[in-house]
Amino acid sequence: MTATSGPPARSGPATPAPQATDPDDAEETAVPPAESAPDLCDQAQDLAENGHLKKAAKLYQQAVAANPRPGVQARALLGLAVVQDQRGDLAAAREAARRALATGDTRYAPRAAYHLALSLEQEGAHGEAARIWRRLLELGGPAYTAVARYGLAREAELRGEEAEAEEHWEAVLEPPPGDTGLSRLHAVTVVDAARDLAGRLLERGRPEAAAAAVERGLAAGEDPGLRLLRAAAHLERAIADAGAVVDPGPAEEGSGVRPEPHTSGAAVELLAGLMALRGEPDAAARVWRLGLDSGDREASEAVRERLRRPFAQPPGQDGEQAPEPWWDVYLEEAVATASAPALAGELFAVITQMHSLLAVPVVEGEARPTVLRAAMEQALRTPSELVWGADVHADFRRRLSEAMGEDVLPEGWPEGR
Repeated sequence: MTATSGPPARSGPATPAPQATDPDDAEETAVPPAESAPDLCDQAQDLAENGHLKKAAKLYQQAVAANPRPGVQARALLGLAVVQDQRGDLAAAREAARRALATGDTRYAPRAAYHLALSLEQEGAHGEAARIWRRLLELGGPAYTAVARYGLAREAELRGEEAEAEEHWEAVLEPPPGDTGLSRLHAVTVVDAARDLAGRLLERGRPEAAAAAVERGLAAGEDPGLRLLRAAAHLERAIADAGAVVDPGPAEEGSGVRPEPHTSGAAVELLAGLMALRGEPDAAARVWRLGLDSGDREASEAVRERLRRPFAQPPGQDGEQAPEPWWDVYLEEAVATASAPALAGELFAVITQMHSLLAVPVVEGEARPTVLRAAMEQALRTPSELVWGADVHADFRRRLSEAMGEDVLPEGWPEGR
């Protein structure tokens, strides 16, 4: 017996301790058989749809390694490209998409080209993206032909080649021959392209062409954005028509045909409103001033009547017509410049401030005359710094002078007190 207990010693190397491993990280050493690739793709697709992107990528890689027939290989490579893109590995995604495209498979190669070209566009690699769009164009099929043309149109626009771009736009919007219906991808592409093109045409001052592009897009599918663009095109048409009445060109001026005063007034009001609707208040103000400064007195009176139509008129005394209020000039300016909300905001802010200044001593039960007088004087001075503040004080001075027969207020009132 020995002095120590335990099992007897054995000769040879010691057995290493087992290591914990993640089955997902274990490398597959055996290449799966080619016939298993479709099932691997089905499993990978299901995993990807449920958010298990890493596992899905591994199964797609196994399917690719199985070297199946070209159609399945293309499917596996496309699936791998999509999953790697979702994982943020753009280099791996593009490599897989290029390999899928190289298979030339009629079903999956076009989808791989589409995916690859969009990825390159988003990265700013426009030269290579244009080459992929041309490759997609060669693969045929009306839907992917439209997709490729749309991509080439965008690339041409970026290069500043508008004529080439418009050729591609036209090809996208061209309906298929006969009664061939549009696939979902084709219809979506036509709608997107029409919306994009119509917006560009409107920016370039071509509302008629924009409206035509909108109609071709709506023929492919309903889209609120297209309908809004159609409304914008109609707006531009209306601006052109009303503008021809308000400010005729030399040919119209020499024709001897002059609009009636009420027509001039209506045209000015309409054009100014349209310019404000377009977001150009300064242009709207110029239209009103152009009408008001017309050399035709009747026409300018018709314009002024239109400008002042929404104003409330104070009642006169004993059936007499009330004098024009001092604030009408500010209302006219507000209407002409589409700034009535701003003027209303100023007025409400002043009223609120004056109310607060007067309400505090009332709520606190203040009885000292000097404090009450100070609060009233401060309230009176509230509008002084605004554009129309001086006219408020001047109007009171005028009415008080008329009532008392003389001007009893000190110079600079109420600021001078």
